[in-house]
Amino acid sequence: MFFKQKVTGSTSQADSASNTATSSSTTSSSSSSSNASGKYKDGTYTGKATATQWGDVQVQAVIKNGKLTTVNVLEYPNDNGHDKQINAQALPVYKSEAVKAQSSKISLVSGASETYKGFTGSLQNALTKAEV
Repeated sequence: MFFKQKVTGSTSQADSASNTATSSSTTSSSSSSSNASGKYKDGTYTGKATATQWGDVQVQAVIKNGKLTTVNVLEYPNDNGHDKQINAQALPVYKSEAVKAQSSKISLVSGASETYKGFTGSLQNALTKAEV
């Protein structure tokens, strides 16, 4: 992401965009949270393993008080150094974003599109099992 930065006395455009993104994220997270309070049944739900070009991805969703609180990654491509490096960066982001969004509708991390497909597919399967 590139931002043109004006040199002014106070806040740059990049800072404003960052603050706007944070506000939007917080707003949608809040509304998602309130909608999700009765959306899921408490428990631990394992999604089906979702095949990707580089290997299967499987996750487990932990629901407490009707909300997605934790996403555990049970299986992911890690056969070589490149897979390990990409997934070490992408999976923590995907997990965090899923909890914030209270859904599998999260943003793609550049360079980790196959992991994204597998992660969101398996997570959606788990969340479907957890729906009230």
